[in-house]
Amino acid sequence: MAFIDYYKTLGIAKTATEAEIKKAYRKMARKYHPDVNPNDKASEEKFKAVSEANEVLSNAENRKKYDKYGENWKHADDIERQQQQYARQQQSRQQPGAGYGDEGYSDFFESMFGGGPSRGNRSVKFRGQDYNAELQLDLREVYITHKRTLTVNGKNIRLTIPAGVKDGQQIKIPGHGGEGINGGPKGDLVIRFAITNNTDFKRDGDNLYATVKLDLYTAMLGGDLMVNTFDGKVKLTVQPETANGTKVKLKGKGFPVYKHDGQFGDLYITYELQTPTNLGTKEKQLFEELAKLRQV
Repeated sequence: MAFIDYYKTLGIAKTATEAEIKKAYRKMARKYHPDVNPNDKASEEKFKAVSEANEVLSNAENRKKYDKYGENWKHADDIERQQQQYARQQQSRQQPGAGYGDEGYSDFFESMFGGGPSRGNRSVKFRGQDYNAELQLDLREVYITHKRTLTVNGKNIRLTIPAGVKDGQQIKIPGHGGEGINGGPKGDLVIRFAITNNTDFKRDGDNLYATVKLDLYTAMLGGDLMVNTFDGKVKLTVQPETANGTKVKLKGKGFPVYKHDGQFGDLYITYELQTPTNLGTKEKQLFEELAKLRQV
């Protein structure tokens, strides 16, 4: 297996931080994505290489193994177990009747990396590498359950994204990772959701928060006010003498609860009082009269 320098693939140093790896991957993925370069085999291969590099380096544990074992990083646990076993066998050789030697250790590496058949035709099976992918979505997209096609290593995977997924949440799709070794099972595909919010609502768990401007007259006298929710407008009744910063709760008007159909969080509205400006002569007189009444 030829050595692939994942750091060079992403154009970063071996000392790169997690944020630098993420930034480099996003930049190159956008540049070489098949949707941006249709029917371009060179860009497609580059996109695959960039995705593979990110799958390894964005995972702290995998990155540590890669730095130590290079192209054999995904067999790190097995290598270390065999090294420990070999050390125990070496100690056992000093005991009478011990029948161990270097054969068991070499058999392991032959079965894993090639170099001849292992004794007794034994083969060690290894599970395939897990693939890691990031799917960027807007907050409005995850308000409803929908389907999305994700391209991973040149393969299109159709998945259903449940309403209510959260930023940073991960889901696992079994059997869509790397091929197993010596007939071992395939790895999994782990998808991380990166959700951007370009709305006027702030999301906290399943609840939403918004600020609504309230004119002075409605605040003082009360009245009806149309406000936006995530799925349309509703009419609120404003109580007379409502103070600035007053909060009201709209039950069930928040965000969908993940994998709980028909359940929603709440929407919290905060009133922001707007004082009138550019007053006319008559308006000023009325306010002056009101001020005098309040002084009595």
